[in-house]
Amino acid sequence: MEQSLVQIDPKLLALLHGAFGKDGGLQPFAREIMLIECHIAGTSYRDIKGIEPTLAVGSLLVLKREPDNAHDALAIMIADETGHHLGYVPRVKNEALARLMDAGKLLFGKLEKKEWVGDWLKVEMRVFMRDF
Repeated sequence: MEQSLVQIDPKLLALLHGAFGKDGGLQPFAREIMLIECHIAGTSYRDIKGIEPTLAVGSLLVLKREPDNAHDALAIMIADETGHHLGYVPRVKNEALARLMDAGKLLFGKLEKKEWVGDWLKVEMRVFMRDF
């Protein structure tokens, strides 16, 4: 089991929360466009038992492209707001999302449901695009 923290830029969190646009100005009319629903792949390889209680329905999930990932050049890593690496967007659903992120689009996730299935935490999420 592996647990790691990733660095998350506070400005990115402000953008994801919809408070500010890319130019730093307030964005009261930003829209969220739901793109897909999926589970978080690879949670069984992460040591998330300790942070599971902090993962609440509706929580913001940060998406980060990993173009240099050895297993998948279209990989999209998923972390909570504090930087805990939770897993990945499933490979069968990541191509269009990766292309959007590579084109500069702002994508993020929201936790929809979680449940323990034996020793595996099954986490369902929705992926959104913030449209300014």
